[in-house]
Amino acid sequence: MDSSYSSSSICCIVIVSILLLDSLLVCNGGKTSIYVRKAEKTVEMPLHSDVFRIPAGYNAPQQVHITQGDHEGKAVIVSWVTPDEPGSNTVVYWSEENCEAKKKAVGKVYTYKFYNYTSGFIHHCTIRNLEYDTKYYYVVGDRKLMRKFWFTTPPAVGPDVPYTFGIIGDLGQTYDSNITLTHYERNPKNGQAVLFVGDLSYADNHPNHDNVRWDTWARFVERSVAYQPWIWTAGNHEIDFAPEIGETKPFKPYTRRYHVPYRASQSTASFWYSIKRASAYIIVLSSYSAYGKYTPQYQWLEQELPKVNRSETPWLIVLMHSPWYNSYNYHYMEGETMRVMYEPWFVEHKVDIVLAGHVHAYERSERISNIAYNIENGKCRPVKDQSAPIYITIGDGGNIEGLANDMTEPQPEYSAYREASFGHAIFDIKNRTHARYSWHRNHDGYAVEADSMWFFNRFWHPVDESSQ
Repeated sequence: MDSSYSSSSICCIVIVSILLLDSLLVCNGGKTSIYVRKAEKTVEMPLHSDVFRIPAGYNAPQQVHITQGDHEGKAVIVSWVTPDEPGSNTVVYWSEENCEAKKKAVGKVYTYKFYNYTSGFIHHCTIRNLEYDTKYYYVVGDRKLMRKFWFTTPPAVGPDVPYTFGIIGDLGQTYDSNITLTHYERNPKNGQAVLFVGDLSYADNHPNHDNVRWDTWARFVERSVAYQPWIWTAGNHEIDFAPEIGETKPFKPYTRRYHVPYRASQSTASFWYSIKRASAYIIVLSSYSAYGKYTPQYQWLEQELPKVNRSETPWLIVLMHSPWYNSYNYHYMEGETMRVMYEPWFVEHKVDIVLAGHVHAYERSERISNIAYNIENGKCRPVKDQSAPIYITIGDGGNIEGLANDMTEPQPEYSAYREASFGHAIFDIKNRTHARYSWHRNHDGYAVEADSMWFFNRFWHPVDESSQ
């Protein structure tokens, strides 16, 4: 009797141990992590926090940030704010190899008013004709007070050029936001640029959309974005539409503060555009601009996708804010009408990966599509499709609204992995056929991969990865 009881106990312990080691629950679809983040209120960092510190000195440049400044990767847009007066709008820059040959570029200054807020002097300056794969130093400010930074340009565009992107969304400026950014900075994989999928400052969560919180956010992220480009996507928290206080021009703070090279890809608005970077072709779309047939965004994308040369840039990446596939009970199906419009194009052109935010959690899909549906056949279920992208929802940066932890049950078949935790991801392109993807939970060590997989390029190596 005792022996039988002992054997049963051992068997139970082994089963439980296996489950704990795996740390996952197998559901109707893929895997839902059984990791449960400790229930804590998401708290915004106070204005006196050291991460918001204003640089010392009168009219010192602050909120320095860079992004790609052209279509090919040989230009950089340098942006900064001077709080007291315009000061110098010149950027002095030089390459590490030739520090004696200093060059200058001159930009423009902008200001704006939002309700009872008046911005500082916002500078945007494009540095052009840079050499590929070169480290540059740059200085902003006048002679009284200059600040020095650096960045590295990408390698020349080519099919087998390795390059590593960080992926962050819905960041905000909470204590969790700070952990996310620190986790990304200390990740040993060393992202070279960030694909940011929208929702920056969450200033609109404050009374009267307090634009001081745009300033604090930009000072907070300066430690990363002054040194490597962040590729911007507009989210719903960038709309800042507030007719109750007389603010009826959408996206006013965002468009004044964050310039992108949209004209280089023949776009007519900064909310949708494309760039090439190393072996990747990146298309940014706007979930909150008109996207139906005959609209400017629709016409642009229709003309843009056929331009992608997969022999030159094999990796086709799309950024947007509102996800098309989402198994959380938050923002459910908000992206559905956009999916209906554009998903057939994504399948036709074999998009590799679609990155979105909006839902404050993490989810990775299988390669699926729902392009068979029409009124006549009545089919309305996603099916596996090896020409379709994998959809990543990564709105888990740490924002003030907290985590989305209410999931639909059972887990849909299209959902490969999901977890309600804060974190960031890395997309590490190796060559034209393979890329390593990993998602990193904030509560783990810097090198720990909570979810990972090998991506096989849809154009050059369209092998089913789901067997992983």
